[in-house]
Amino acid sequence: MYYMGVDVGSVSTDIALIDEEYKLVEKIYLRTKGNPIKAVQEGFKILKNKYEDSEIYAAGTTGSGRMIAAAIIGADVAKNEITTHATAALEIDKDVKTIIEIGGQDSKIIIINNGIVNDFAMNTVCAAGTGSFLDRQAERLEIPIEEFGNYAMKAKSTVRIAGRCAVFAESDMIHKQQLGYNYAEIIRGLCDALVRNYLNNIGKGKTILPKVLFQGGVAANIGMKKAFENELGFEIFVPENFSMMGAIGAAIIANERVKKTGKTNFRGLKLADNNIFSRSFDCEGCPNKCEVVKIYENNNIIGYFGDRCTKWSSKTAEKSKLA
Repeated sequence: MYYMGVDVGSVSTDIALIDEEYKLVEKIYLRTKGNPIKAVQEGFKILKNKYEDSEIYAAGTTGSGRMIAAAIIGADVAKNEITTHATAALEIDKDVKTIIEIGGQDSKIIIINNGIVNDFAMNTVCAAGTGSFLDRQAERLEIPIEEFGNYAMKAKSTVRIAGRCAVFAESDMIHKQQLGYNYAEIIRGLCDALVRNYLNNIGKGKTILPKVLFQGGVAANIGMKKAFENELGFEIFVPENFSMMGAIGAAIIANERVKKTGKTNFRGLKLADNNIFSRSFDCEGCPNKCEVVKIYENNNIIGYFGDRCTKWSSKTAEKSKLA
Protein backbone atom coordinates (compact mmCIF):
# COMPACT_ATOMS: atom_id res chain seq x y z
CA MET A 1 0.00 0.00 0.00
CA TYR A 2 1.42 3.38 -1.06
CA TYR A 3 0.59 7.05 -0.59
CA MET A 4 1.23 9.56 -3.37
CA GLY A 5 2.35 13.17 -3.20
CA VAL A 6 2.52 15.47 -6.22
CA ASP A 7 4.43 18.76 -5.94
CA VAL A 8 3.78 20.95 -8.97
CA GLY A 9 6.09 23.95 -9.07
CA SER A 10 6.91 26.50 -11.74
CA VAL A 11 10.22 24.80 -12.57
CA SER A 12 9.73 21.14 -11.64
CA THR A 13 7.00 18.63 -10.90
CA ASP A 14 7.92 16.03 -8.28
CA ILE A 15 5.97 12.84 -7.63
CA ALA A 16 6.68 10.72 -4.57
CA LEU A 17 5.31 7.38 -3.39
CA ILE A 18 5.82 6.45 0.25
CA ASP A 19 5.00 3.20 2.02
CA GLU A 20 3.12 2.59 5.26
CA GLU A 21 6.22 3.48 7.27
CA TYR A 22 6.52 6.75 5.32
CA LYS A 23 9.68 5.60 3.57
CA LEU A 24 10.20 6.91 0.04
CA VAL A 25 9.85 4.06 -2.46
CA GLU A 26 9.51 6.02 -5.71
CA LYS A 27 10.49 9.52 -6.78
CA ILE A 28 10.02 11.17 -10.15
CA TYR A 29 11.46 14.55 -11.12
CA LEU A 30 10.12 16.26 -14.23
CA ARG A 31 10.51 19.75 -15.68
CA THR A 32 7.15 21.51 -15.59
CA LYS A 33 8.00 23.66 -18.65
CA GLY A 34 4.87 25.76 -18.20
CA ASN A 35 2.57 22.75 -18.70
CA PRO A 36 1.69 21.13 -15.35
CA ILE A 37 -0.95 18.88 -16.92
CA LYS A 38 1.57 17.32 -19.29
CA ALA A 39 4.15 16.97 -16.52
CA VAL A 40 1.71 15.12 -14.24
CA GLN A 41 0.66 12.82 -17.08
CA GLU A 42 4.28 12.03 -17.95
CA GLY A 43 4.88 11.08 -14.32
CA PHE A 44 1.81 8.86 -14.29
CA LYS A 45 2.95 7.10 -17.46
CA ILE A 46 6.09 6.07 -15.61
CA LEU A 47 4.14 4.92 -12.56
CA LYS A 48 1.46 2.91 -14.36
CA ASN A 49 4.11 0.56 -15.73
CA LYS A 50 5.13 -0.31 -12.16
CA TYR A 51 2.03 -0.02 -9.97
CA GLU A 52 -1.66 -0.84 -9.90
CA ASP A 53 -4.31 1.71 -8.94
CA SER A 54 -5.32 -0.50 -6.02
CA GLU A 55 -1.83 -0.12 -4.52
CA ILE A 56 -2.27 3.66 -4.09
CA TYR A 57 -4.33 4.33 -0.99
CA ALA A 58 -4.25 8.15 -0.95
CA ALA A 59 -3.02 11.10 -3.01
CA GLY A 60 -2.18 14.70 -2.14
CA THR A 61 -0.89 17.73 -4.01
CA THR A 62 1.16 20.80 -3.16
CA GLY A 63 3.10 23.57 -4.89
CA SER A 64 1.94 26.52 -6.95
CA GLY A 65 0.06 24.16 -9.29
CA ARG A 66 -1.58 22.12 -6.52
CA MET A 67 -5.16 23.04 -7.44
CA ILE A 68 -4.93 22.03 -11.07
CA ALA A 69 -3.07 18.85 -10.09
CA ALA A 70 -5.72 18.06 -7.47
CA ALA A 71 -8.49 18.33 -10.05
CA ILE A 72 -6.63 16.12 -12.49
CA ILE A 73 -5.66 13.26 -10.18
CA GLY A 74 -8.55 13.38 -7.72
CA ALA A 75 -6.46 14.41 -4.75
CA ASP A 76 -7.64 13.82 -1.21
CA VAL A 77 -5.86 17.00 -0.06
CA ALA A 78 -4.27 20.05 -1.70
CA LYS A 79 -1.97 21.77 0.79
CA ASN A 80 0.39 24.75 0.63
CA GLU A 81 4.15 24.27 0.60
CA ILE A 82 4.64 25.53 4.15
CA THR A 83 2.44 22.77 5.56
CA THR A 84 3.84 19.96 3.42
CA HIS A 85 7.52 20.85 3.94
CA ALA A 86 7.00 21.13 7.70
CA THR A 87 5.11 17.82 7.80
CA ALA A 88 7.87 15.96 5.96
CA ALA A 89 10.63 17.57 8.03
CA LEU A 90 8.98 16.68 11.34
CA GLU A 91 8.44 13.13 10.17
CA ILE A 92 12.17 12.57 9.71
CA ASP A 93 13.39 14.70 12.63
CA LYS A 94 11.23 15.80 15.54
CA ASP A 95 14.00 18.15 16.73
CA VAL A 96 13.88 20.45 13.72
CA LYS A 97 13.30 24.09 14.64
CA THR A 98 14.00 25.86 11.35
CA ILE A 99 13.48 24.89 7.72
CA ILE A 100 15.32 26.71 4.96
CA GLU A 101 13.70 25.84 1.64
CA ILE A 102 14.91 27.15 -1.70
CA GLY A 103 13.29 25.87 -4.87
CA GLY A 104 13.28 26.78 -8.54
CA GLN A 105 11.40 30.07 -8.27
CA ASP A 106 10.78 30.72 -4.60
CA SER A 107 12.44 30.64 -1.22
CA LYS A 108 10.89 30.25 2.20
CA ILE A 109 11.72 29.94 5.86
CA ILE A 110 9.63 27.96 8.34
CA ILE A 111 9.99 28.36 12.10
CA ILE A 112 8.83 25.41 14.18
CA ASN A 113 8.14 25.45 17.92
CA ASN A 114 7.26 22.24 19.77
CA GLY A 115 6.40 20.47 16.53
CA ILE A 116 4.08 23.25 15.29
CA VAL A 117 4.68 25.86 12.59
CA ASN A 118 5.04 29.09 14.53
CA ASP A 119 6.09 31.50 11.77
CA PHE A 120 7.10 31.55 8.12
CA ALA A 121 8.03 33.87 5.27
CA MET A 122 8.45 33.60 1.50
CA ASN A 123 10.25 35.64 -1.12
CA THR A 124 8.22 38.10 -3.15
CA VAL A 125 9.05 39.08 -6.71
CA CYS A 126 12.86 38.77 -6.86
CA ALA A 127 14.36 35.48 -8.07
CA ALA A 128 17.84 36.11 -6.65
CA GLY A 129 19.04 33.00 -4.85
CA THR A 130 16.49 30.62 -6.33
CA GLY A 131 17.29 27.54 -8.37
CA SER A 132 16.40 29.12 -11.70
CA PHE A 133 18.83 32.00 -11.06
CA LEU A 134 21.65 29.62 -10.14
CA ASP A 135 20.86 27.53 -13.23
CA ARG A 136 21.16 30.66 -15.33
CA GLN A 137 24.57 31.56 -13.85
CA ALA A 138 25.88 28.01 -14.27
CA GLU A 139 24.79 28.05 -17.90
CA ARG A 140 26.39 31.44 -18.48
CA LEU A 141 29.69 30.24 -17.00
CA GLU A 142 29.37 26.93 -18.89
CA ILE A 143 29.62 24.94 -15.68
CA PRO A 144 27.28 21.99 -14.99
CA ILE A 145 24.88 23.03 -12.22
CA GLU A 146 25.84 19.82 -10.38
CA GLU A 147 29.41 21.16 -10.09
CA PHE A 148 28.48 24.72 -9.14
CA GLY A 149 28.78 24.18 -5.39
CA ASN A 150 32.04 22.27 -5.71
CA TYR A 151 33.63 25.30 -7.37
CA ALA A 152 32.71 27.43 -4.36
CA MET A 153 34.38 24.93 -2.03
CA LYS A 154 37.65 25.15 -4.02
CA ALA A 155 37.96 28.91 -3.60
CA LYS A 156 40.80 30.10 -1.37
CA SER A 157 39.21 33.52 -1.03
CA THR A 158 35.92 35.20 -1.86
CA VAL A 159 34.82 38.36 -3.62
CA ARG A 160 31.96 40.68 -2.74
CA ILE A 161 28.95 40.18 -5.03
CA ALA A 162 25.78 42.27 -4.86
CA GLY A 163 23.09 39.71 -4.03
CA ARG A 164 19.97 41.77 -3.37
CA CYS A 165 18.85 41.65 -6.99
CA ALA A 166 19.26 39.00 -9.69
CA VAL A 167 20.10 41.60 -12.34
CA PHE A 168 22.67 43.37 -10.17
CA ALA A 169 24.19 40.07 -9.05
CA GLU A 170 24.77 38.95 -12.63
CA SER A 171 26.21 42.34 -13.58
CA ASP A 172 28.54 42.23 -10.59
CA MET A 173 29.70 38.72 -11.48
CA ILE A 174 30.54 39.86 -15.01
CA HIS A 175 32.44 42.85 -13.60
CA LYS A 176 34.44 40.58 -11.28
CA GLN A 177 35.28 38.31 -14.23
CA GLN A 178 36.59 41.33 -16.11
CA LEU A 179 38.78 42.17 -13.13
CA GLY A 180 40.41 38.76 -13.39
CA TYR A 181 38.88 36.83 -10.50
CA ASN A 182 38.60 33.08 -11.15
CA TYR A 183 35.34 31.16 -11.32
CA ALA A 184 35.79 29.52 -7.92
CA GLU A 185 36.15 32.87 -6.14
CA ILE A 186 33.22 34.40 -8.02
CA ILE A 187 30.92 31.45 -7.34
CA ARG A 188 31.83 31.44 -3.66
CA GLY A 189 31.14 35.16 -3.56
CA LEU A 190 27.78 34.56 -5.21
CA CYS A 191 26.82 31.87 -2.68
CA ASP A 192 27.81 34.18 0.18
CA ALA A 193 25.81 37.05 -1.34
CA LEU A 194 22.67 34.97 -1.88
CA VAL A 195 22.77 33.66 1.67
CA ARG A 196 23.12 37.20 3.02
CA ASN A 197 20.18 38.25 0.86
CA TYR A 198 18.09 35.33 2.15
CA LEU A 199 18.83 36.06 5.81
CA ASN A 200 18.34 39.83 5.45
CA ASN A 201 15.04 39.51 3.64
CA ILE A 202 13.23 36.21 4.09
CA GLY A 203 14.89 35.58 7.45
CA LYS A 204 14.53 39.18 8.65
CA GLY A 205 13.12 39.30 12.16
CA LYS A 206 13.19 35.52 12.49
CA THR A 207 15.05 33.69 15.23
CA ILE A 208 16.89 30.90 13.41
CA LEU A 209 17.67 28.13 15.85
CA PRO A 210 19.21 24.71 15.29
CA LYS A 211 18.35 22.10 14.27
CA VAL A 212 18.07 23.54 10.77
CA LEU A 213 17.06 21.49 7.74
CA PHE A 214 17.95 22.76 4.27
CA GLN A 215 15.34 21.58 1.74
CA GLY A 216 14.52 22.17 -1.93
CA GLY A 217 16.61 21.67 -5.05
CA VAL A 218 19.21 24.29 -4.09
CA ALA A 219 20.15 22.19 -1.05
CA ALA A 220 22.18 20.08 -3.49
CA ASN A 221 24.58 23.04 -3.79
CA ILE A 222 27.26 22.41 -1.17
CA GLY A 223 28.50 25.96 -1.61
CA MET A 224 25.14 27.37 -0.46
CA LYS A 225 25.08 24.98 2.50
CA LYS A 226 28.57 26.07 3.57
CA ALA A 227 27.67 29.75 3.14
CA PHE A 228 24.65 29.33 5.42
CA GLU A 229 26.81 27.60 8.04
CA ASN A 230 29.38 30.39 7.90
CA GLU A 231 26.71 33.06 8.40
CA LEU A 232 24.71 31.22 11.08
CA GLY A 233 27.66 29.81 12.98
CA PHE A 234 26.38 26.26 13.28
CA GLU A 235 25.82 23.16 11.15
CA ILE A 236 22.77 22.82 8.97
CA PHE A 237 21.50 19.47 7.72
CA VAL A 238 20.36 18.38 4.28
CA PRO A 239 17.80 15.54 4.35
CA GLU A 240 18.40 12.54 2.12
CA ASN A 241 15.36 13.39 -0.02
CA PHE A 242 15.76 17.17 0.20
CA SER A 243 14.24 17.82 -3.24
CA MET A 244 11.14 15.68 -2.57
CA MET A 245 10.09 16.98 0.84
CA GLY A 246 7.04 18.84 -0.45
CA ALA A 247 5.71 15.79 -2.27
CA ILE A 248 6.47 13.53 0.71
CA GLY A 249 4.61 15.88 3.04
CA ALA A 250 1.59 15.93 0.70
CA ALA A 251 1.55 12.12 0.67
CA ILE A 252 1.67 11.94 4.49
CA ILE A 253 -1.19 14.44 4.88
CA ALA A 254 -3.26 12.62 2.25
CA ASN A 255 -2.87 9.34 4.13
CA GLU A 256 -4.01 10.97 7.37
CA ARG A 257 -7.08 12.37 5.60
CA VAL A 258 -8.05 9.03 4.03
CA LYS A 259 -7.65 7.28 7.38
CA LYS A 260 -10.37 9.60 8.71
CA THR A 261 -12.71 9.45 5.72
CA GLY A 262 -12.23 5.77 4.91
CA LYS A 263 -12.04 6.35 1.15
CA THR A 264 -9.87 8.04 -1.45
CA ASN A 265 -10.77 10.32 -4.36
CA PHE A 266 -7.75 9.19 -6.37
CA ARG A 267 -8.77 8.72 -10.00
CA GLY A 268 -6.12 6.21 -10.99
CA LEU A 269 -2.99 6.11 -13.15
CA LYS A 270 -4.93 5.50 -16.36
CA LEU A 271 -5.43 9.25 -16.75
CA ALA A 272 -1.86 9.31 -18.10
CA ASP A 273 -3.20 8.35 -21.55
CA ASN A 274 -6.30 10.57 -21.59
CA ASN A 275 -6.74 13.90 -23.33
CA ILE A 276 -6.66 16.43 -20.49
CA PHE A 277 -6.75 20.18 -21.06
CA SER A 278 -8.01 23.38 -19.45
CA ARG A 279 -10.20 26.33 -20.43
CA SER A 280 -11.05 29.46 -18.46
CA PHE A 281 -13.98 31.85 -18.19
CA ASP A 282 -14.86 34.94 -16.16
CA CYS A 283 -17.57 34.28 -13.60
CA GLU A 284 -20.24 37.00 -13.65
CA GLY A 285 -21.80 35.96 -10.34
CA CYS A 286 -20.43 38.92 -8.37
CA PRO A 287 -18.18 42.01 -8.78
CA ASN A 288 -15.03 39.88 -8.23
CA LYS A 289 -15.42 38.42 -11.71
CA CYS A 290 -13.05 35.57 -10.89
CA GLU A 291 -11.20 33.82 -13.70
CA VAL A 292 -12.37 30.24 -13.26
CA VAL A 293 -10.48 27.37 -14.84
CA LYS A 294 -12.30 24.28 -16.09
CA ILE A 295 -10.38 21.02 -16.43
CA TYR A 296 -11.54 18.66 -19.17
CA GLU A 297 -10.76 14.98 -19.62
CA ASN A 298 -11.79 13.56 -22.98
CA ASN A 299 -14.20 16.54 -23.33
CA ASN A 300 -15.84 15.88 -19.95
CA ILE A 301 -15.39 18.44 -17.17
CA ILE A 302 -13.59 16.92 -14.19
CA GLY A 303 -12.95 19.99 -12.08
CA TYR A 304 -12.96 23.73 -11.53
CA PHE A 305 -10.64 26.04 -9.61
CA GLY A 306 -9.75 29.72 -9.34
CA ASP A 307 -12.93 31.11 -7.74
CA ARG A 308 -12.83 32.87 -4.38
CA CYS A 309 -16.26 31.82 -3.12
CA THR A 310 -16.02 28.08 -4.07
CA LYS A 311 -19.20 28.37 -6.17
CA TRP A 312 -17.44 26.45 -8.91
CA SER A 313 -14.54 24.70 -7.18
CA SER A 314 -16.90 23.02 -4.73
CA LYS A 315 -18.32 21.14 -7.69
CA THR A 316 -15.01 19.39 -8.24
CA ALA A 317 -15.84 17.02 -5.38
CA GLU A 318 -19.30 16.42 -6.83
CA LYS A 319 -18.22 14.63 -9.96
CA SER A 320 -21.61 13.18 -10.71
CA LYS A 321 -23.06 16.70 -10.99
CA LEU A 322 -20.49 18.10 -13.39
CA ALA A 323 -21.85 19.04 -16.78
